[in-house]
Amino acid sequence: MAKHLRKLLKEPLVHFLAIGAGLFLLNGLLGGSPGTQPGQNSNRIVVTPGQVEHLTAKFTRTWQRPPTEKEVKGLIDEYVLDEISYREAMAMGLDRDDPTIRRRLRLKLETLNEDVAAAATPTDQELQAFLEMHPDPFRREPQVAFRQVYLNPDRRGRKADADARNLLARLRTAGPDADLAGLGDSLMMVSNDFPLSADWEIGRLFGEQFRVEILELPVGRWEGPVRSGYGLHLVLVTERTLGRLPELSEVRAEVEREWLFARKKEVQEAMHKKLLERYTVVVEQPPDTGGKGSAVAATIPGTGGR
Repeated sequence: MAKHLRKLLKEPLVHFLAIGAGLFLLNGLLGGSPGTQPGQNSNRIVVTPGQVEHLTAKFTRTWQRPPTEKEVKGLIDEYVLDEISYREAMAMGLDRDDPTIRRRLRLKLETLNEDVAAAATPTDQELQAFLEMHPDPFRREPQVAFRQVYLNPDRRGRKADADARNLLARLRTAGPDADLAGLGDSLMMVSNDFPLSADWEIGRLFGEQFRVEILELPVGRWEGPVRSGYGLHLVLVTERTLGRLPELSEVRAEVEREWLFARKKEVQEAMHKKLLERYTVVVEQPPDTGGKGSAVAATIPGTGGR
């Protein structure tokens, strides 16, 4: 049953029916039945038990306690005043040519449509397909862990390269577990043992040249010198993981979030296209500079009349 319901929610026809329902609801909010203006169809305001329940529930969430009888009356009075003010403002046409109101109404309409898209639950097959079609946001960067001994060229001058070669020979003899205490020069904020880190992080700390070279070094052997923004380094790569596209199980929440964002955009575009088909849009052009002839009306392609 749930599987059939999920499949049904993904059908475009269901989306369009929901859009239609949203338009009907929005029309009701703006003035009741089609063809009438707010305030013209009735002077009767009905406060239903459901509306009172909604008002009291909102009060309870805000103040962490239920309202008193006097407060409930105040909530109802405020609701009625809001409704009267709304109807009178609409009847006077105060909503017309107001860009703020127009944006808010459009936002309400699009929010109704987004709720339909959000109701769909993707299957693992759909998420896997989405992951394969949009791999870049989810790709895992290469990572490297290494040990390093720093040599300061400013301090050592012309002897820097010779010192690096001599120290490299000693480190290779000592092997991967060499005691680095007292070797090389001090480099504040950078440890001799650098943990497994993304290559972009290494590049941020040591520079692009260092990042590129260290990705090519063999694992388990002292190499160098490798130049960074600080100077020279003798480096032993202790661990490396290659960049890869992760399994869906590793990034399911991220993929589902991006899938839902794309789904909402797709549904919104479908709604806009469907609504545009109901209208003929004419963009009037100004008269030509010679002053001859009347304004030319350009019809936007793809639009239709009702």
